[in-house]
Amino acid sequence: MSVRRSATLARRQQLLLVRSSELRGQLARDALAWQPPLALADRVHAGWRWLQAHPEAPLAAAAVLLVLRPRRALRWGWRLWSGWRLWQRLQRRWQPRSLGMR
Repeated sequence: MSVRRSATLARRQQLLLVRSSELRGQLARDALAWQPPLALADRVHAGWRWLQAHPEAPLAAAAVLLVLRPRRALRWGWRLWSGWRLWQRLQRRWQPRSLGMR
């Protein structure tokens, strides 16, 4: 390889290294904007895992609500039940139909 070609390649390598460093810095600055929403998502995920590990907690809260505010608890229970039934109907309607069926 000629000396001139080696010098050209070395210069190109240096430019690429500088550009790579600049891009890493820009990525780090851009990632800072995502830190708060991702931290919130991590907290929600940790809370969900805790609830899965301790199913008695929401049941106890529901029982307390039922004792302290029975009318409100029954109203919200009915709303949740109706919403769940609506969701089930919509899911059945949105399912793709088989070619030979219906």
